[in-house]
Amino acid sequence: MTVEQFAARHIGPDPDDERRMLEAVGYGSIDELMDAAIPEVIRWHGTLDLPEPASEHDALAELRALAARNTVVASMIGLGYHGTHTPAVIRRNVLEDPAWYTAYTPYQPEISQGRLEALLNFQTMVTDLTGLATANASMLDEGTAAAEAMTLARRASKSRSPVYVVDADTLPQTIAVITSRAEPLGIDVRIVDTGRDELPAEFFGLHLQYPGASGAVRDQAGLVEAAHAVGALVTVAADLLALTLLRAPGEIGADIAAGTTQRFGVPMGFGGPHAGYLAVRAGLERMLPGRLVGVSRDADGNPAYRLALQTREQHIRREKATSNICTAQVLLAVMAGMYAVYHGPDGLREIARRTHDMAARLAAALRGVDAVEVVHETFFDTVLVRVPGGAEAVVADAAARGVNLRLVDADHVGVSCDETTTLAHLRKVCDAFGATVVGRPVALADAPAEGALPAGLARTSDFLTHAVFRSHHSETAMLRYLRRLSDFDYALDRGMIPLGSCTMKLNATTEMEPVSWPEFAHIHPLAPDAQTAGYREMISQLEGWLAEVTGYDAVSVQPNAGSQGELAGLLAIRAYHRQRGEAHRDVCLIPSSAHGTNAASAVMAGMRVVVVGCDDGGNIDLVDLDAKIDKHRDALAAIMVTYPSTHGVYETGIASLCAKVHDAGGQVYVDGANLNALVGFAKPGKFGADVSHLNLHKTFCIPHGGGGPGVGPVAVRAHLAPFLPGDPLGVHVDGRPAISAARHGSAGILPIPWAYLRMMGAAGLVRATGVAVLAANYVAARLRGHFPVLYAGNKGLVAHECILDLRPLTKATGVSVDDVAKRLIDYGFHAPTMSFPVAGTLMVEPTESEDLAELDRFCDAMIAIRAEIDRVASGEWPAGDNPLANAPHTAAMVSADEWPHPYPRSVGAYPAGVQRAGKYWPPVRRIDGAYGDRNLVCSCPAPEAFES
Repeated sequence: MTVEQFAARHIGPDPDDERRMLEAVGYGSIDELMDAAIPEVIRWHGTLDLPEPASEHDALAELRALAARNTVVASMIGLGYHGTHTPAVIRRNVLEDPAWYTAYTPYQPEISQGRLEALLNFQTMVTDLTGLATANASMLDEGTAAAEAMTLARRASKSRSPVYVVDADTLPQTIAVITSRAEPLGIDVRIVDTGRDELPAEFFGLHLQYPGASGAVRDQAGLVEAAHAVGALVTVAADLLALTLLRAPGEIGADIAAGTTQRFGVPMGFGGPHAGYLAVRAGLERMLPGRLVGVSRDADGNPAYRLALQTREQHIRREKATSNICTAQVLLAVMAGMYAVYHGPDGLREIARRTHDMAARLAAALRGVDAVEVVHETFFDTVLVRVPGGAEAVVADAAARGVNLRLVDADHVGVSCDETTTLAHLRKVCDAFGATVVGRPVALADAPAEGALPAGLARTSDFLTHAVFRSHHSETAMLRYLRRLSDFDYALDRGMIPLGSCTMKLNATTEMEPVSWPEFAHIHPLAPDAQTAGYREMISQLEGWLAEVTGYDAVSVQPNAGSQGELAGLLAIRAYHRQRGEAHRDVCLIPSSAHGTNAASAVMAGMRVVVVGCDDGGNIDLVDLDAKIDKHRDALAAIMVTYPSTHGVYETGIASLCAKVHDAGGQVYVDGANLNALVGFAKPGKFGADVSHLNLHKTFCIPHGGGGPGVGPVAVRAHLAPFLPGDPLGVHVDGRPAISAARHGSAGILPIPWAYLRMMGAAGLVRATGVAVLAANYVAARLRGHFPVLYAGNKGLVAHECILDLRPLTKATGVSVDDVAKRLIDYGFHAPTMSFPVAGTLMVEPTESEDLAELDRFCDAMIAIRAEIDRVASGEWPAGDNPLANAPHTAAMVSADEWPHPYPRSVGAYPAGVQRAGKYWPPVRRIDGAYGDRNLVCSCPAPEAFES
């Protein structure tokens, strides 16, 4: 294998294809095209300082060497991260299956029914276990879920108090994230020992941990009642495994539950990615942030799933949005939900009982040891042990024996049991505590110890009663269930997903493979440094490479989504101004075309949003920019721009824009969403930007996973480096914000971009960018005569995406952008981005990974659809009954006994150019979204609902 082969395999068009594409676009070479497209004022002509590209074999060997420097031991640290056994059938057929990990967010529900059903299972699992009415389709992690619960409580509470009370026995990383989120919003967080101290006279919300970080299990009903008495809402951060044995938060009146589903079969991964959860009582569902899967009906009246309510709220409400979350942890939520499906309620109870028994046995053994005190009488899985002055020695002794414990302070050690804990582990822990008296190992091996759960808190209510959680417990049944759901979906393994603004390119198997290696998957985020040298070196190398590619001085990978990277960057700008004595700078300029997350993130960072208009060419209106800068000069904190623009254009005024904002004392934030059009040709950190977030799940090949996981590192110039995210367990020391719950965010998937950069090298990255821009201009050239291309830059060129304007056709024929999107399903395609950034348009991004044959197949389909629209325009087909209005066509529809439509069945089923063999059939017809919102159902419906 030669080194060059990986780039050739990643990039779809071969040299002959490139020549044909260049001829169509009118250029002699990619360099000539890029010179014409990119303004010379920002063009970078250097060579990226990256290692020479490695072959796939050699890159894996290097990663193996790094992995070997991590030490996998029994982790009994706890604090929200636990060992778990991922069922092999789920690991192989979800985590490692491109049918699941290459899928896009299910905004096109007709081709996402498998993922949506899996997410509905997840939601049902969460609502059943928490005893609450509605759960969303996952959050980014427990810390950010708890922070979202805080802001939800603030919106919903009738109290006017700014005080939010957090119990002192809350996970420390959660306290750090809550505190970081609260300060810019003017929320006063009070840490209170609720077991000993009085609650404040007034507060709008109360956060409780159940069980506590110390392991203690307490009856919290009285605290809930006291909070409600002053108009406050209560969030309980609950361990879902514990809830199989303990009373549910909803049963004591909790308003919100938040937490993580990590221990449901999702590896620790040095801190992530994991699916957080958020659930609410009845009456709060329309305030719930994030994505929510609901049940609606299709054109035939059959039940069908879709995203419901405030989906993409931040894009709709922008600066009025209540959250900047635009993603989820879908792949991990699917894994956790399937873990519950596979084990069922009885299996989960058994895992919980065994986990608790291990903790109870350990506590019973340690109670007989001199100078050792088990602090809490009641606990689920965590035993807090007092060893006056000896905690460090115990932790070190246990580590030497291959077991990690938690050093709480000089006198206390925390020991957490989990699904993977064995009696051998307990013996090592006992030895570390000095429990070496004769017979101690024998005592551990005897019958289970007496339980340590409070009798009054035992769960009596049933859960996971739906048939899906009681039907797939054999591997055969589970395998077939997963296959059936994946067959319902359209993912990148089937064909092109030409979404603009959300780059969907090859997620190479070589990049994905290391994610499952134990040395990356099974490392606790608080493992000692001596056990994580390989991880830390890999992360350091990746951060350095990302800094080189972007032209910045420092990078933090902590943000676990693009939206979180935005927040981290804006908080860095805010802190910078404050350090300089300019805390009054709070205005953030945002173009009208910007991603909605930009405005929502600015509000979350405590800034006021001022919108800057765009001209008819889609560029930022520099005249309006000047006016807004002059008006807000003394208060200007920042401007947020996307480059190339959200309209898919290399704007020529970007350098001037940066200079204008800097001259007024502001900072420049360049959204890295479209970095796929810049790598190797321009560096934001060199053409005037101060900070960017980078979407590793776009430009750097982390797969979308059906809507997550993602990583959104924040990259900054040197003057902002002191304000990058800090360690969540040291936030009160270093003063830097905690953006996510783990220091390195979703570290478990960082081998993917590391491998991509390592195998592509400088030359491969440059070629990938050039081919991406060539592909977009090729599509624009082929389709321009059939659909107007809305925006273009220098010499009529676009960047890596183009916008097709359907509005004139819609006005003339009634055929909508939705009709075209659904008809593309019949042609075997996922639709481009609909109505963003301009209503009534399609934004197309072909990416460098699609070969010429697939690009032509898409263009041919769009040209054929234009011909169908012409037949509607001519009156040959009625406006309300034609292949576009009735799309997508299911197999059941075209094989029905009756066919009342004015076009042949074959036109509906097999439009021009579609091969009969291997055709993708959507499982449902077009879905009625409004019906689903009016009749909200967000948990598994009864099987009878699907009877014909």
